[in-house]
Amino acid sequence: MNVVPEGYHTVTPWLITRGQTAELIDFITDVFDATELGRVGEAPNIGHAEVRVGDSVVMLFDVPDWPTTPAFLRLYVEDDAATLRKATARNATTITEPTEMFWGDRVSRFADPFGNLWWLHQRVAEPTEAELNDRMRDPKFIEAMKYVQSADFTPRR
Repeated sequence: MNVVPEGYHTVTPWLITRGQTAELIDFITDVFDATELGRVGEAPNIGHAEVRVGDSVVMLFDVPDWPTTPAFLRLYVEDDAATLRKATARNATTITEPTEMFWGDRVSRFADPFGNLWWLHQRVAEPTEAELNDRMRDPKFIEAMKYVQSADFTPRR
């Protein structure tokens, strides 16, 4: 018997809101072309909901008196710039613009309107070990690292 149910992975994130889970589901399905798998309850009291983003399930629920608890999520997407545009069109705040990093990912980040932080990654290069060493010393990638590390991504609501 498999200890992980079919369609799930070893780690499954929870996103908790204070009565905004329905809106967060709409945001995720729109921005990430996710599929809502189901929900128990109605807004603003959804007791359990699930969406599939790519090959992963994200679970969500409402708790009216829950302390603000932002999620920090990292996703690989097909087109990080297009995904970032979709997010900002739905009132997300850009934290970092798409930036190619030395290890071969282009990375951008945004804060959604619900206080969660999302790291978007798109694989744009497959550097060899020698290329990785060169890229780590390349001023372009040094500046890229400084840029993403200098961004203030403290959650605010």
